[in-house]
Amino acid sequence: MKTHTLANGDRIPAFGLGTWKSSKGQVAVAVQEALKIGYRHIDCAAIYNNEAEIGQALSTFNGKRSDLWLTSKLWNDSHSAEAVRPALEKTLLDLRQDYLDLYLIHWPIHFKKGVVFPRNLGEMLPPEAIPVGETWQALEECVRAGLTRHIGVSNFTIPKVQQVLAQAAIAPAMNQIELHPYLQQEDMLAFSRQKGVLLTAYAPLGSGDRPKGMKKADEPVLLNNTVIAEVAKKHQASPGQVLIAWALARDTVVIPKSVNPKRLQENFDAQQLQLDQDDMARIARLERGWRFVDGDSFCTGDSPYTLQWLWQQ
Repeated sequence: MKTHTLANGDRIPAFGLGTWKSSKGQVAVAVQEALKIGYRHIDCAAIYNNEAEIGQALSTFNGKRSDLWLTSKLWNDSHSAEAVRPALEKTLLDLRQDYLDLYLIHWPIHFKKGVVFPRNLGEMLPPEAIPVGETWQALEECVRAGLTRHIGVSNFTIPKVQQVLAQAAIAPAMNQIELHPYLQQEDMLAFSRQKGVLLTAYAPLGSGDRPKGMKKADEPVLLNNTVIAEVAKKHQASPGQVLIAWALARDTVVIPKSVNPKRLQENFDAQQLQLDQDDMARIARLERGWRFVDGDSFCTGDSPYTLQWLWQQ
């Protein structure tokens, strides 16, 4: 299994299991099956509302804890200094773990404490209400306390990552962002390599199973792309395997989600697929700047956030 080495020598598996949209009653079985197949990297988040079941599955793992890589994420209502550690401790309790390998700020968006999804402007806080440095210092304290080995961000732009780097005693190890052939983010890839920040590709297959409310009527279906299909046929692989292999070839971490045993195995096997230069060149031409997860629900009405602020600042 391909890995990437972090500053302290820890090695993160480049391939993992995403658990967003894995529902209760399914996710524990899926994680158990994934562990049997050979998955050793599980990506979680408090907001996915399934960490307790994932913890049940992890408790059945017979290997060493050091053989696993567990990531989770801090939700938008817990960015204040006093809220960070309790949020992480709740995740550890649910996952039945003593520590995480990686803990990420899920979004650069603030909600009032206890708000899962805001129903009105009064339940949101503006960007300046909680400086990112405050949240980051609290995360650094969690590293020093042994609650997480690494910290990072998610859905952060280059300027937002630069802001963290400028005041960090512990540099972010990871930025988890949407990455696929329709949103290749070459500038972010180059910047992150220069700064020593790894990237994790979420929605690598186009997130076709996300809720209808998050979809647009005219959105493309990545798995149906003809170029991806042609590359898949050439290698006797599936379109999903090509997309996973593409992400791995770019030296990003990739976390496809599935609860289907056959698909879990198929995704795992994609690690053996080697795309050639022609394949990569053809896929590079598919760029269209398309976000399947654009965060527009955070930016509606009188929200203090805009899509321009979220993705360009």
